[in-house]
Amino acid sequence: MKVSIFNIGKILTGDIASPAIAGDVILVDDGKITSVGSGQVADSDVAIDAGGMMAMPGLIDSHVHITFGDYTPRQKTVGFLESYTHGGVTTSISASEVHVPGRPRDPDGVKALAIAARKSFDKFRPGGMRVHAGAVIIEPGLTSADFAELARNGVWLAKAGFGAFATPYDYAPYIRLAKDQNMVTMVHTGGSSIPGSSGIWADHLIKMQPDVSFHVNGGPIAMPDRDFPRLVHESDVAMQVCTAGNLRTTLLVAELLEDVDRLDRLLIATDTPTGSGIMPLGMMYTMSHLASLGHVAPEIAIAMATGNNAKTYRLNSGTIAEGKDADIVLVDACLGGSQNDALSALCNGDIMGIGAVVTDGIPRFVGRSRNTPETVRKARVAECRIQQTFSGESH
Repeated sequence: MKVSIFNIGKILTGDIASPAIAGDVILVDDGKITSVGSGQVADSDVAIDAGGMMAMPGLIDSHVHITFGDYTPRQKTVGFLESYTHGGVTTSISASEVHVPGRPRDPDGVKALAIAARKSFDKFRPGGMRVHAGAVIIEPGLTSADFAELARNGVWLAKAGFGAFATPYDYAPYIRLAKDQNMVTMVHTGGSSIPGSSGIWADHLIKMQPDVSFHVNGGPIAMPDRDFPRLVHESDVAMQVCTAGNLRTTLLVAELLEDVDRLDRLLIATDTPTGSGIMPLGMMYTMSHLASLGHVAPEIAIAMATGNNAKTYRLNSGTIAEGKDADIVLVDACLGGSQNDALSALCNGDIMGIGAVVTDGIPRFVGRSRNTPETVRKARVAECRIQQTFSGESH
């Protein structure tokens, strides 16, 4: 499908090194962005008039506790992932399938769980969202051969923090085994979140050297303040802040990373569904907190929720550039508020309104998200050559 988006007010790239660029047209073909800039709208199957709204990459939630299908037993909710798409989230990454009832804890069981989850989401796209499922939960007894088997079956995520280890230091050799298979390794950080987990702090993380410190601001309980400078200065670990955590330490992390010019290490996620609930707009709330209370430039906050996650997790999305996956969201200030554009809204502590979501080069809705207030400006389908409506009116 060829899609063109024109009359864009500003393009927010998701690239923290160059977070906004001039341009008013984005062209898409067969799921990829083919052109970003200004000029004539190319011949297309669907042409979307952005109405002056801003375009940004789809949000990447790098901490979602999926199970199987679009259902969470933690909150007994069906359709939560499709609802997150209406919050601008076009990609979800598994933080492990730890909430599967009666989840196995032996090596064969955790392998089977990760492989089954990974394969079950290969083609299942709730609301058009891409779900990277299947994060193996590291347990004692896993071997190098086990990690190799997982990798052969497409599993590329490994999670430490819920295993039956005497001390968090014992995870270190398993993290190395996972990295040997080119897996992205993630570690629970902070106090205990569920029965059977333990507190993990800076000294443990520095010993383990994972790729990502999960919910470093607390999930939901943060580690001691004295540990944050150590993690910043004694490691290069990506520091993920989550909506379902401690807001004060979220702002602390941003301040510490900005002091060393390493905001590229800060990732925004939600850590949901959990006891904190279902949060379709969670990422936008954290972006607005960082912009309004942490004085982070709003376009940088957007990059923390898009391009930073994509770079850490080695995804071909998260930025608006030629050759990238065509996951695009049109955003604006919400109608009836005090601000007149998306970036000003974030600086004011507001969420943004969503006027359209495109995933994998396919418009999922154009007009209005069911989860945000109406936008000041209006996006519309200007031309459509296929027998399908992309209106959001039915939602």
